[in-house]
Amino acid sequence: MKMRNINVSEIEKLVAELCIKANKKLPTALENKIRECGSIEASPVGKAVFDDLCANIDSAESEDLPICQDTGMAVVFMKIGQDVHIEGGLLRDAVNRGVAKGYTDGYLRKSIVGDPLERVNTGDNTPAVLHIDIVEGENIEIDVCPKGFGSENMSALKMFTPSATHDDIIGFVRDSISKAGSNPCPPIVVGVGIGGDFEMCAYLAKKALCRDVAIRNPKPLYAELEQKMLDEINKLGIGPQGFGGTVTALAVNIEEYPTHIAGLPVSVNVGCHVTRHAHGRI
Repeated sequence: MKMRNINVSEIEKLVAELCIKANKKLPTALENKIRECGSIEASPVGKAVFDDLCANIDSAESEDLPICQDTGMAVVFMKIGQDVHIEGGLLRDAVNRGVAKGYTDGYLRKSIVGDPLERVNTGDNTPAVLHIDIVEGENIEIDVCPKGFGSENMSALKMFTPSATHDDIIGFVRDSISKAGSNPCPPIVVGVGIGGDFEMCAYLAKKALCRDVAIRNPKPLYAELEQKMLDEINKLGIGPQGFGGTVTALAVNIEEYPTHIAGLPVSVNVGCHVTRHAHGRI
């Protein structure tokens, strides 16, 4: 079978563009959800906060500036067709060059330290967190999802046993958000991973967080759980930016995966109202 050759320079260029795009323009569905929820927020203070959030979105677009000053750690999801041959250098190096170029050319804040304990800034927001999936075809799909750490720090994971009920899982997600309070800059998007093992479960939650908020899980069981979790979170009354109100979360997205007969891992990854992601294809 004939392979399609793709030079790493194309990948570098697209990653750089997506870093800038993701940080300056919210996904359409998320922006629409913010404006929609602002109209239904019952608290006057909360409604005023929504007005400020919308004004910030508008200003970022008109001034060509990042929506949030925390332009995040670059998380890159790649789907690589198995009929693709990548040439001209190493894939990971190309991704990191793209991130460095995007964050430098886009005047985006560089927040990555090269060692978690020595804490020296790398100066170009690299390295990225890179997830690769080999799929059918001869294309490369890239999603760049910058992740700020005010919300990332509110993540949680629990290794349930299979005896856990749906209510136990809903309660864990709700309580994780209750503990987070105003820290993740609500209204939030909540990614939930169910299944797999320890590390797969965390990956699922991050993947869920990067799904369009207008798309529900295709399985009715999980779509129903998404709605129940959203309802329970919004009953907490944390509200926009923690000032109280009826809208604490904009959406809950669940991703699931097969797991061991003895396990039921559940993870929560929280995204602020600026839950960013941008998609491109080569």
